[in-house]
Amino acid sequence: MSSKSMERHRKNSPSTIKVGILTLSDSKYQDSLKSINTDVSGDIIEKSLTEKGHLVVRDIIPDEAKDLLKKIHQLIEKEDVDIIISTGGTGIGSRDITIETLQKIFEKELYGFGEIFRHKSYQELGSGAILSRATAGVYKRKLIIALPGSPNAVKTGLEIVINELGHLVKHLNE
Repeated sequence: MSSKSMERHRKNSPSTIKVGILTLSDSKYQDSLKSINTDVSGDIIEKSLTEKGHLVVRDIIPDEAKDLLKKIHQLIEKEDVDIIISTGGTGIGSRDITIETLQKIFEKELYGFGEIFRHKSYQELGSGAILSRATAGVYKRKLIIALPGSPNAVKTGLEIVINELGHLVKHLNE
């Protein structure tokens, strides 16, 4: 099924966007301080975006709400990103703070992203998909997408959004 207006919007969307990639992980943050690159999920996001011609800025931060908020503000105000994609911190463990932190600042939440993500995850993994709390929303006219830390989950999330990023930015800029 195709929509003429959606196809028109896609044609009039920016082809190159700037994306901030944030990995939330206490252990990967510690590794990054030692110059050890163990951020497989961040690598997948970066490679997928650069292959599409997008610009990326990337960082690893610990699972701390204050660090996440500080980095989001820095990416928006200093780096002027169009979209932020985070990976990690979306589970149900005590250190998983991404979703709660983002939901407090979202001006609008894109429920469809999480619903589609969980549906695709269920098709791939079965009932374990109920553990996913992946979400997306808008803050200061920027899209923030929160993906789990698993490389397979990152691939699933990117399949959903990668071809819509320019279209989403177009609507955010209206």
